[in-house]
Amino acid sequence: MTAYANLMGFVRETEALKQVQGRLGWDQETVMPRGAAPQRAEEMAALDRVIHARRSAPQIAEWLAEAEAGDDVAAAQLHHIRREHDRATKVPADLSAELTRVTSLSQGIWADARSANDFTAFAPTFSEVLNLRRQEAEALATGGDLYDALLDDYEPGETGATLAAMFDAMRPRLVALRGAILDSGKSAPKLQGIFDETAQLRLSDACARAFGYDFEHGRIDKAVHPFSSGSGLDSRITTRTDPAEPFGCIYSTIHEVGHSRYEQTVSPDYLLTPIGCGVSMGVHESQSRIYENQLGRSRAFTGWLYERCREAFGEIGIDSAEAFYAAVNAVHSGYIRTEADEVHYNLHILLRFDLERALIAGDLGVNDLEAAWNDRFRVDFGVAVDKPSNGVLQDVHWPVGLFGYFPTYTLGNVYAGCLFETLRKAHPDWEHALAEGRAAEVTGWLAENLQRHGALRAPRATVEHATGAPISVEPLLDYLEAKFGALYGL
Repeated sequence: MTAYANLMGFVRETEALKQVQGRLGWDQETVMPRGAAPQRAEEMAALDRVIHARRSAPQIAEWLAEAEAGDDVAAAQLHHIRREHDRATKVPADLSAELTRVTSLSQGIWADARSANDFTAFAPTFSEVLNLRRQEAEALATGGDLYDALLDDYEPGETGATLAAMFDAMRPRLVALRGAILDSGKSAPKLQGIFDETAQLRLSDACARAFGYDFEHGRIDKAVHPFSSGSGLDSRITTRTDPAEPFGCIYSTIHEVGHSRYEQTVSPDYLLTPIGCGVSMGVHESQSRIYENQLGRSRAFTGWLYERCREAFGEIGIDSAEAFYAAVNAVHSGYIRTEADEVHYNLHILLRFDLERALIAGDLGVNDLEAAWNDRFRVDFGVAVDKPSNGVLQDVHWPVGLFGYFPTYTLGNVYAGCLFETLRKAHPDWEHALAEGRAAEVTGWLAENLQRHGALRAPRATVEHATGAPISVEPLLDYLEAKFGALYGL
């Protein structure tokens, strides 16, 4: 066997173990008994030690030195293996395992503090998580920028400085649009009634099927914070329900279907290899956001959804498809990122991006974080945070150590804007298909031009290959201004 064949055989087993680790994480957030958390933390740490040892194994370097890339696929595989091996050899095994153990425990402590609305109860654990992640960043950065070292886990090739420049370019138009909408004096209609949670889940399934979710290789469960997990032949999603508000369930499902369809659609030739998954969280988010927003919140699809909602719930307090479209796209200064409208959403991300960069740089201490959050929120959203669960404690990302993850949400929105601009030209019948609930026909363009390629190309190159144009914030901002300008008579 060649060095390349030996290397790929070894890496496939490592990738399989990483899938098992992901399944343990899915179990922890869905069905694991609460009392099992300390044991699960030890299990996750033990598995992390095995995976870390394989990722940093000396024979990988030997195989990489001898392996030859016969084509673009092999070249991409070698690139990802080399990158992962380099990062793994820089991080001590004990630090990697301790990070896994502490962040597994931290999740439950955060959930309790969030329920009690008590940031001080979580602060000591959060300090420990932050300290461990900074140690990891120092190992990875080798004298460079700590935040960039962490960001590279989620969006290879990007830096905090380049993203800050992109976000600074977006901010004025977002703030101006938000202000114009709130000053318009127009308000959107609201759903009325109590919405049976079983009916919500049935409608959630129908929406998932409309967007092409493959239930033979996936499933939908409930979780406090919806997420997608797994890849290849086993890609699962979760959603949430609220009897007072069904949109959270419907659009959480569509959002996570976007993530999962990316994973389900990657070429089976790449199964259990480094390129057999989404290339980055920004590109991943582009899929979930275009499914949820540009397609799922379009006038065409909400027309179809309006009839499905009336069938599922009966009287909903809205008497036309047009009013329903306005309700789905209502703009308001809410506290919760995952419930934010398209206009406010990126302002949530910009807040978190700036704060986490300051945390990693050591310019902001954990004990000052809640006040810093509340001050920034008042400036950006015009309202005061009423409780920690609506503020600094609302997201699970920091408790589990995902520093560098948040900016990929806005980057994903930028990518989605570029992709949607191209999709509409390539599929001129897109609105007619959505109006009939045939969303999978529209997302087929994404499957063919982006999803099936997995991590074959770098993140930006993946999107540029699909669109044939360089990345720009303009398509997203133009889309937002046109859509919400029409809705609010601007």
